[in-house]
Amino acid sequence: PDTEIDWKAYMQEVEGFANGTLDYTQLKGDTGPLVYPAGFVYIFLGLYYATGRGTNIRLAQYLFAGLYLLNLLLVFRIYCRTNKVPPYVFFFMCCASYRIHSIFVLRLFNDPVAMAILFLAVNLFLEERWSWGCLLFSLAVSVKMNILLFAPGLLFLLLQRFGLLGCIPKLCICALLQVVLGLPFLLVNPLGYLTRSFDLGRQFLFKWTVNWRFLPEEVFQNRAFHAALLLAHLAGLGLFALHRWHSSKEKILTLLKDPAQRKPASPPLTIVFILFSSNFLGVCCSRSLHYQFYVWYFHTLPYLLWCTPTTKLAHMPKVLLLGVIELCWNTYPSTVCSSLSLHICHGLILLQLWYGTAPTPVSHTTPPSRKPTAMSKKAQ
Repeated sequence: PDTEIDWKAYMQEVEGFANGTLDYTQLKGDTGPLVYPAGFVYIFLGLYYATGRGTNIRLAQYLFAGLYLLNLLLVFRIYCRTNKVPPYVFFFMCCASYRIHSIFVLRLFNDPVAMAILFLAVNLFLEERWSWGCLLFSLAVSVKMNILLFAPGLLFLLLQRFGLLGCIPKLCICALLQVVLGLPFLLVNPLGYLTRSFDLGRQFLFKWTVNWRFLPEEVFQNRAFHAALLLAHLAGLGLFALHRWHSSKEKILTLLKDPAQRKPASPPLTIVFILFSSNFLGVCCSRSLHYQFYVWYFHTLPYLLWCTPTTKLAHMPKVLLLGVIELCWNTYPSTVCSSLSLHICHGLILLQLWYGTAPTPVSHTTPPSRKPTAMSKKAQ
């Protein structure tokens, strides 16, 4: 029965659109009003018709199983490009997370759809196909807004790669797709569409929180607490942008210049680090994490743990850290201990990212001689 809760609500929400309702405030289901952007409506409308108006849940689960495999393929392709994570870690990514399997194949949430599109966009960024990548990134945002946690990192990358004037067309691609997808609803009730699909002030129920269970409920719902988290998020992004993402000796404001007037852009490895750490900072400062939100960063955790230099003795603590995080997300309902443990794990990862990626000091030793050395016949 639990499997059907969100799926039925999704189908009820898109059924209104299928019946001709274009006022976004009138699209709702058993769990409440529709609160996702227009891309969600179109994708799940396709699933609505493919599964006999949402009645064939088993077929929907098979489709999501295929999405799960596609998502793994896209993630593996990213990890192959970075060449940081040891192969045995992929076993834990594929087979050791009951919660992730449940989110994808049992509960049929929209979060996996958004994340699969996001990982496709990251693959395109690694291939230097920035326009297509921005288009797919915007499509992922239109399915669920959590993808915006990657946006600060993407903005930094666009400035790094193209400069201020060069990144404007890429940002226009992102904005234009949102307008095109939302146009049928914007023409009928623009304010209703914007307030429902991009509601940044929405309150979350305390009973579903995974990360803030140790707080009193009145603190959890307090607007001052939300503002403090936002400030912490912005401060974290600023510190990482200034001291970890920006590896050049030049000032960060040089990113606004034309790339031809400054040093070349960073290699593809930096693309993944900036995007994944940007998202992780947002997850750490989230007002509330629900169980399906685990997919927001689960597949990025191995990279975040192994992207820094790792000794042989350090592998086991990192695997243990993955296990504790998994245990926290599988504790239902969440407890004071599980939510505190999750924050401790997040804090340890942040410390590792901060100190493990610190810029190396500039060496002032005499450069080695360029005179070629003689090679033995065996070396030749």
